[in-house]
Amino acid sequence: VADCIVATGCNPYETQSNYFLNHWVQNLNGGSVDKKKKWFPGESAAAAKIVIVDPRRSATVVICEQIAGKDNVLHLDIEPGSDTALFNTLLTYVIDQGWQDKDFIAKYTKNFDEAMKTNRMSLEDGSKATGIPVAKIRQAAEWWGTAKTSYLMHARGMEQHAHGVNNCLSSINIVLASGRIGRPGCGYSTITGQGNGQGGREHGHKCDQLPGNRDIENPVHRAHICQVWGITDEELPHKGKTAVELFEDMHEGKIGGFLNICCNPMVSHPDMNYARAALERLPFLCVIDFFMSETARYADVVLPGSLHEEEEGTSTTAEGRVVRIRAAVSPPGEARTDTWILLALARRLGRADKFTYADNQEIFAELRRASAGGTADYAGITWERCEQEMGVFWPCPTEGHPGTPRLFEDQRSYHPDGKFHLHTTAYRLSAEPPDAEYPIYLTSGRSVFHYLSGTQTRRIKFLVDKAPGPLCEMHPQLAAQLGLVDRQLVTVETRRGALTVPLAVVETIRPDTVFVPYHWPEALAANQLTVRALDPVSKMPEFKVAACRVRAARPDEAAQARTLFAELRLEAPAP
Repeated sequence: VADCIVATGCNPYETQSNYFLNHWVQNLNGGSVDKKKKWFPGESAAAAKIVIVDPRRSATVVICEQIAGKDNVLHLDIEPGSDTALFNTLLTYVIDQGWQDKDFIAKYTKNFDEAMKTNRMSLEDGSKATGIPVAKIRQAAEWWGTAKTSYLMHARGMEQHAHGVNNCLSSINIVLASGRIGRPGCGYSTITGQGNGQGGREHGHKCDQLPGNRDIENPVHRAHICQVWGITDEELPHKGKTAVELFEDMHEGKIGGFLNICCNPMVSHPDMNYARAALERLPFLCVIDFFMSETARYADVVLPGSLHEEEEGTSTTAEGRVVRIRAAVSPPGEARTDTWILLALARRLGRADKFTYADNQEIFAELRRASAGGTADYAGITWERCEQEMGVFWPCPTEGHPGTPRLFEDQRSYHPDGKFHLHTTAYRLSAEPPDAEYPIYLTSGRSVFHYLSGTQTRRIKFLVDKAPGPLCEMHPQLAAQLGLVDRQLVTVETRRGALTVPLAVVETIRPDTVFVPYHWPEALAANQLTVRALDPVSKMPEFKVAACRVRAARPDEAAQARTLFAELRLEAPAP
């Protein structure tokens, strides 16, 4: 149980509900994990101070206040894109007050002095950059700095920026300077946004990775994987292109064929009109999915794949626990499991000798060998252990190893020198800050009633009834300034496109910011508006900040929107 939790760029009550109910409520209930215990107002004594950083006053803020009381919850309604400035300011104040862990810094960290030379930011400068009052920043720093234990976590809201890596590193700096790593009630983590997002990142879903969190350009890492796979170094590719970069290559005619598995970029890709043009120029597109997604409509071949309920395997939770997944049903009709499809493709491409698995358990056995010795080591994890022990935490190097529920307890990092490195994280503006022509921040995210690109959830009547289409959330102050009223059809415009949706006038968002959820396709897609700008290190696109303007929809735009709502069987706003 942590004495202080800082959560930034996340809304776990709505978007990671099970995680919130099982972990946050434990802190707010003073450590109780009794599922029968009521946890609404006045029925539990809070054990944690909660700092939530979000341009919106999300449901997570409201529920935490109900559980813990408003005196124990601090909402920092940050100006979109200014996270680095906030954490540099918090770090500076913690250091100036003497709340850092000097022994931990001296023994276990590197680059502290260099980082502080660049990262220092006064309360006044931090307030100016973030739009958060000085008193609130000071309070957040005091809660963090004086707590005996604290935990910091973030999700896509801090990562999906053109300087997302700096955002994350600046938050890691304050965790390290406080010595809040490797011990009970302390730590740092990201909150993955989808099932098995953790496991995928550990084992090669990124174009610069190999299984076990290995680096595809590291000669030692490459040699290990080549030995496991029985190939030469010349046969193993080097670092590839990220998703947005691939679409840029498609757009320029550099890619002849593309295999898209359970991904719907025609909803989820930034600057979606550009993405559409890229797909239309692509000579060949194959989509493997379990529903006919919007992207699949552009495909030359669609292969019906499987839901996770239809295939054997494992999933890795956000906390690093590897759990067993059993197939509950078989794919219907002529649909096949994703594994079956990939093995069939390997045979037809002449590489059957490298894909000789009898079943999915053999594939997992190879993953154990491939990840052995890596930072995400699965070597000691078996399906049997996952079932008997309700999941096993990595790293787990041998079958006799108990697993590692808490990383870094030996106070050693994964850097070759074993030290935890602080980083210089100078604050810089987003790729497209508001200006005179487009004076409003646009940010996007999720609705509690839908999931990712909506391929599954937009087929469920209850969820569609609850959230039939996107809305534009706007503060009453901005609505009055623009002469707009609640439920009026408005057009949100950026330099890339326009979107006509109903207006939702709410008091839970900054007056300089509007929010549109992104789960819908085509003319209702929020990603018609977003920016393709990438972080130079991670290549993450800047979904969370774009400059926009909002006006009343013209009659032709309103008529087109109502027609679209009718076609999609959505509830159209009144004229």
